[in-house]
Amino acid sequence: MQQRVVTRLSKSVSCTLPAPLKGLNVRDSLADMDVGFAIVMDNYIPLDTRVMLRPGYTEYIKTTDKVRTLCEYIKGNTHRFLAVIGNKIYNISSRTAPAAYDGITLTEGYCQTAQYKNYLYFVNGVDVPKAYYIDDEGVEHMANWGFSATNLEPEKIVNVSVSKQRLWFVEKNTLRVWYPETAGNISGTLQCFDLAQVCRFGGHLVAVANWTQDGGQGIDDLTVFITSEGEALVYSGDNVNSATDWKLRGSFKINRPIGYRCLVPFQGDVVIISEDGYVPLSKALPMEQANASQFSFSDNIRGLILDRTAKYSNSNGWQGLIYGRRGYGIFNVPVAGQFEQHVINTSTGAWCRWTDIRSLCWGLFNGRLYFGSDAGVFLFDEGWSDNGVAISGAVAQAYNDLGITSLKKILLLNPRTRSSSPFALVIYTNMDMEERSIEYEESIGSSGLTKWNKAKWSSLIEPSGAKWSTSNGNLIRSQWIANSSTGYKVSLVFKTKTRGTSIEWFETGIRFQRGEGVL
Repeated sequence: MQQRVVTRLSKSVSCTLPAPLKGLNVRDSLADMDVGFAIVMDNYIPLDTRVMLRPGYTEYIKTTDKVRTLCEYIKGNTHRFLAVIGNKIYNISSRTAPAAYDGITLTEGYCQTAQYKNYLYFVNGVDVPKAYYIDDEGVEHMANWGFSATNLEPEKIVNVSVSKQRLWFVEKNTLRVWYPETAGNISGTLQCFDLAQVCRFGGHLVAVANWTQDGGQGIDDLTVFITSEGEALVYSGDNVNSATDWKLRGSFKINRPIGYRCLVPFQGDVVIISEDGYVPLSKALPMEQANASQFSFSDNIRGLILDRTAKYSNSNGWQGLIYGRRGYGIFNVPVAGQFEQHVINTSTGAWCRWTDIRSLCWGLFNGRLYFGSDAGVFLFDEGWSDNGVAISGAVAQAYNDLGITSLKKILLLNPRTRSSSPFALVIYTNMDMEERSIEYEESIGSSGLTKWNKAKWSSLIEPSGAKWSTSNGNLIRSQWIANSSTGYKVSLVFKTKTRGTSIEWFETGIRFQRGEGVL
């Protein structure tokens, strides 16, 4: 009897793809990108061991005007939370009883602030600078600043900072900066320091930075003056009035800064928000402390930043700050009447993007993070919804041949996640640089579970996107889901839309068939 020859299909191959812990990449080509990166990472944060949905926010106070400035005043154990709302300065330390300071009216709500010797200064280039302080009897004061100078119009002071135990006041649209006649003064006569004599590229002065070389303020600190044309003038010494002590260490060309809130102090270094990215001074200037910064360059998202700065560099809202409670560096970016945030994990240097947060400004109070918007102040990192609205998250991993260069058919996906409650997930694969975007419809019921009303569950018949809910509890969920796509390189797409749910994503198992023969 003749034996029948049976042709069997090739066996499937399994592999595990870690979540993209290297974060967002808008620099490398899709063909050459490292597999640890993501080509899309919206509202998911790359942490040290996993990728996590960003936190949400809740309303702190409701306002009828825009909130353009938030700042904290600290004297001993006393903390005050101040906000510029409309044309008034408010004390919003108590969310139930915000109070405006009588007799103070501003023309411009975007103010630059600096605290020195228990005095908090507000300047904006339009109004006479204001000073807030609490006296020894605990009484609050908000009034015009206590300085005067010959040939200075106080309304033109547009920025303020502290360096070498002195206040420095930048005069708008000039290369002049003003400082107290005596170091340490918080009132009295100001002297002018005109940088026009040493600037090589013209423009106007934007900001003054105190740049430390050892992580703390001391005698070896440098004072850096940054102009609108991207010139950094570095001075050493303490006594501005002494030619032997106050010396120009160098004039360096860097990328042009954006806005008056362009400086972000971090661990003794200063990060500059510039047209080419978010760059620490220690890496931008060719001096002996170069490469000392703990902060990563923003090279990985350079393409995104270049697009935003080319279109929106003149828009208000550019700002950066360090949120130590979570270890994030957050950069607020105005985009076509809206806002997005470029966020870095300061431990790993991995980037991501946040969306759907309409933030005119950001500020810290008692270590918590807040932002001001059109009609209120909101407490960020509070819960897992945007003031009751679902958070939409999307990640698309870099294209990957899974270690096999031949044609392959992706059959099954197994995302390993952990969540605080059930959530709906759309997960699928794009192949060979295609740009499919598969969405889903949902309605969230009173039970908090996600119910599907139109879209079918993923199957071999309907393979375009798996929709499923995880189990409750803190255990890592592991479940194989049907998928069907064919190509050489795969990009895994992970999408969620949740309200009140924390989500952690660790890795994804992939099972596929390897193409053989002539295909």
